[in-house]
Amino acid sequence: MRTKVTARYVLGHHHGRHVLLDDACVVYSGDVVEYVGHDYNGPVDEELHAGEALLMPGLIDLDALTDIDHLILDSWASPEQAKGHQWSEDYFRNHRADVFSAQERQEIREYALIQLLLHGVTTYMPIASEVHSEWAESFEELAGMAETSRRLGLRGYLGPAYRSGVNVVLDNGERSVMFDDDRGREGLADALRFVDHATELNDPLVNGVLLPCRIETLDVGLLKETAAASRQRDVLVRLHSLQGLVERELILQWHGVTPLELLDQAGLLNERLLIPHATYTDRNPAVFGEDRGDLKKLADSGASIIHCPLTSMRYGSTLDSFQAYKEAGINISLGTDSFPPDLLRGIDAGVQLAKILAGRNDAGDVAGYFDAATLGGAQALRRPDLGRLEPGAQADMVAFQLGDFRDGVHGDPLRTLILNGTARQAVLSVVAGRTIMADGVIEGVDLGFWRAKGQELFDKMRRAYTVRDARNRPADELFPPVYARLER
Repeated sequence: MRTKVTARYVLGHHHGRHVLLDDACVVYSGDVVEYVGHDYNGPVDEELHAGEALLMPGLIDLDALTDIDHLILDSWASPEQAKGHQWSEDYFRNHRADVFSAQERQEIREYALIQLLLHGVTTYMPIASEVHSEWAESFEELAGMAETSRRLGLRGYLGPAYRSGVNVVLDNGERSVMFDDDRGREGLADALRFVDHATELNDPLVNGVLLPCRIETLDVGLLKETAAASRQRDVLVRLHSLQGLVERELILQWHGVTPLELLDQAGLLNERLLIPHATYTDRNPAVFGEDRGDLKKLADSGASIIHCPLTSMRYGSTLDSFQAYKEAGINISLGTDSFPPDLLRGIDAGVQLAKILAGRNDAGDVAGYFDAATLGGAQALRRPDLGRLEPGAQADMVAFQLGDFRDGVHGDPLRTLILNGTARQAVLSVVAGRTIMADGVIEGVDLGFWRAKGQELFDKMRRAYTVRDARNRPADELFPPVYARLER
């Protein structure tokens, strides 16, 4: 079936670059784009009219929250309160347990995937907190999530998270990691089983990848085994690293090298690696404050970073700087990492932070950030048919409405959308030629039900922190409100 989508603005692709077209259309047949331009007079079976909207390639979120919001709880904490958000040594040794049932985990996944879809994400790689699990993620959990993702129509790069260690607060109050190496190897086996499962599904919307947790929670053997599996099977690896001083100090203490050097020694630093955050390279003021070769090492390796500007900002850090990483030749993709899964707000945060870091307004690289949310993600996934609207590309696209009075005036629609809007303005989403959202509605999804279910699951998650805290503080003490609540 051939479909034509029209919009006031279309972000097409021409000679290797995004280009803006006024009053244009995209035509696709099956799952492939056939035409992008102003005038199409050929036969079509269906016409979709996005109206006063910007139609653009579907957003690619490579650190996409598929969990219940935790940032609303833990991004405000003092150092002492933050310790209560980690596992205690006693909990690790004696009380580890799943907070949620298997069914509830599937409900959490569906809740989160609906959020991604409503925010204009068409391709995602999931991230979920293991804090609430007895260890990490299972094959069964991700197999169930894959079926939900297929039903909703999203394009996923999936695998169960695994680790051989857990971040804990020791009895003496220090932060460290405690290990159970056998659990790490069980997790890798589950991850490889899922890669085989994804291959057997033979569904282009389900792609198996390796998603180990944080670099400090993997022993060296597991890092090397992950690298070997990635090489042998030619699958991507995403590993959170270069994201904090505690991580850096632990790796230096244990191995005598920096996290980046450890990635290289383990055989992971190559074009199959995706690194969320990557904010603590030697450029970071908390490290050396100057480039001593880390950016070149990253660029030469072919690895991609996943920049999560909104989440980084909310936890008090940022990439120093987007332009420096870009000029070094590092491929930059984007992620949201936490709630809301709004890459447009993330782009806005990144653009404004870049201005502050550089001390000048022209450092706000709007085009660079849009490229990262589309072309950069496609490059990280080794999918040149994603992230662009041109003939031969996958028919993945999203339209953001710009017709509301509150959107303001239209100078450049991209700037209007970033400065005045949010991803909640997504009204149309198409993945592989299938319309999965139209007029802001997902057919068959009861948002009222999922809003209530999400709140129920969040409340259960919040209460569960108490048992993991070394001092067993109640949730109201671990997560105090902005202002004191008066009882009725």
